[in-house]
Amino acid sequence: MTTNTKKALILGAGGQIARWAVDMLGDRDDVVQTLYLRAPAKLGRTPPANARVVQGDVMDAETLKAAMTGQDVVYANLFGDMDAQAEVIVAAMKETGVKKLIFVTSLGIYDEVPGQFGEWNRREIGSYLPPYRRAADVIEASGLDYAILRPAWLTDADETAFETTTRDEPFRGTIVSRKSVAALAVDLILNLERITALNLGVNKPNTDGDAPDLQG
Repeated sequence: MTTNTKKALILGAGGQIARWAVDMLGDRDDVVQTLYLRAPAKLGRTPPANARVVQGDVMDAETLKAAMTGQDVVYANLFGDMDAQAEVIVAAMKETGVKKLIFVTSLGIYDEVPGQFGEWNRREIGSYLPPYRRAADVIEASGLDYAILRPAWLTDADETAFETTTRDEPFRGTIVSRKSVAALAVDLILNLERITALNLGVNKPNTDGDAPDLQG
């Protein structure tokens, strides 16, 4: 362990994106991971040597605060009641003094996806997006240092290829690999000074189209 060791709490550590991030961080001696999830069996393997596992639900505020105490950054990769979870996470961070948050939401929460793909995306997932938007609003109003990530439609491609757009730019592309989103999260964990007030769309370059090719 180095003097610049970063302590990262990973919420939803059994998720498909988060598992990539856990593996990417797993061989580093300058990172200590706390893997927080409801069912440790979802990890699917032995945790890395630099990780400990905490069984808990994000909505269990006391368990969450206990796991959060002393961390440098919280990385949340969740599903379900995103707005309610965001509120609990923000409250716990304020109580424990943790300042840096990486939070994964979804493309389309600002109606920022243009053209035919934007129309397709609204038809497919528009009804699911309001809690994701409310979660982002909670985080932006929190006073924390945050990085909200809004990935395109996700693929399982074993590749790291992505570009980003800001909150106020039209979304680009249609797809991105889960590994790419994890790589961006890992880069932010390793460079905490970059986490200020980021709100980034994440896509694979040159994948514009009217609908996503999820084999890409």
